[in-house]
Amino acid sequence: MKSRLPDRQFLSRLLQEESVLLDDFVSLLRQEETLLLDGQTDALLEMAERKTAMYRRLQFLSDERTRAFSGVHAKLDDETMRLALQGAPDAIRQWDRVIAAAGEAARQNESNGRLITERMQGNQQALTVLMAAAAQPGATYGPDGQSRPYLSGRRFGSV
Repeated sequence: MKSRLPDRQFLSRLLQEESVLLDDFVSLLRQEETLLLDGQTDALLEMAERKTAMYRRLQFLSDERTRAFSGVHAKLDDETMRLALQGAPDAIRQWDRVIAAAGEAARQNESNGRLITERMQGNQQALTVLMAAAAQPGATYGPDGQSRPYLSGRRFGSV
């Protein structure tokens, strides 16, 4: 007996949307990389909101696909997806594109994560240097911008 599979047209519509959205997501990740390399951290906040919204929509589409397969008690894997899409070459191409774009998005996101980590380490090192300099007694400046020696103890002639 042949097992039941999810509706091919439903899957095809999901894959079409997911494919387009993944391409947009990869493009956004590349823009994020450019901003990270250029040090444009202010623009990253706005981009993070767009990235999160796209990710949520992608997760929803993935969940829909999973529900479609679990609703007919079928496992969701590449082989079963191809069986469900049999006779729909455009849908199979969309599935292939989704797999490729998801891999590309994962690689780009990992690369961006490394850039963020490097930037954070650089910031931490700079902060450590500044904090150490601030803790050194001779590293203070007066209102005229000239360094002021730090004198400890009593002033000469005081009791």
